Parts: sequence; C-alpha cells; structure tokens
Amino acid sequence: MSFKLINPESLGPPRGYTNGILCEPGGRLLFVAGQIGWDAQQKFVAEGFVEQFDQALANVIEVVKEAGGRPDQIARLMIYVTNRQEYIDHIREVGARYRSRMGKYFPAMALFEVKGLLEPAAQVEIEAVAVLPA
Repeated sequence: MSFKLINPESLGPPRGYTNGILCEPGGRLLFVAGQIGWDAQQKFVAEGFVEQFDQALANVIEVVKEAGGRPDQIARLMIYVTNRQEYIDHIREVGARYRSRMGKYFPAMALFEVKGLLEPAAQVEIEAVAVLPA
C-alpha cells in the first residue's frame, strides 16, 4: 500500500496540509472518533488551547498505533475548534506541537469552528481516517 499526495498546481502550493491523498492498492480503513485533550483518566491535561491540541493529536495517534498503524498512515484529519481566533493566535505553537508528533507529514486536513463540543471544557477535538496495510 502506498499514498500518493495529490496537489494540483492550479490550486497553488498547500501549506500545512495536502489537498488529497490517493491510497493504492488499498488497505484497511480506520476511522478514529473525535479525540479531545484529556488523559487516560479522562481529565484534561491543561486548560490551554495548545496543550489541548497537542493531547488530542496524541490521542489520535495512540488509536492509530493501537490498530497497528503509524502517524504517516493517517490520510485525513478533521480539526474542530471552539474559537478559530485562538487557533490563529497560537498557530506557531500548534505547528511546533504538530511537527513534534507528525514530523513534516501533512495529510488532507480541514479546520472547523464549532459552537461547542460535547465536553464543555474542550476547546479542540480531532477526528481522523487512517489507511493501514491489508
């Protein structure tokens, strides 16, 4: 199984994401439920946006690893934030935390600002789709 990154020149160069990922010749799909910034005791690691982002991403990666995968087999990330400006204000820190966990690998991604998340203290929730070898 291999990933082919699809980034049409007509869309300009993507920064921090990939426009599309083609998976050939297939594999097993892993759908990762939305993960928030809490630990094994379901307690938030911190109140800060960056810390919650970091832990939510770590939790996504933990699910992928438990299924036998690696972070670079994540094909899509959907990031939900309750405050878009908070994300923008901390973009450098978020980027550094992202790269510490994912390196320079960028799957197809989307960021959504939402009115709220199920857990009232959650500021970030990350959902993923990974493609693992058959």
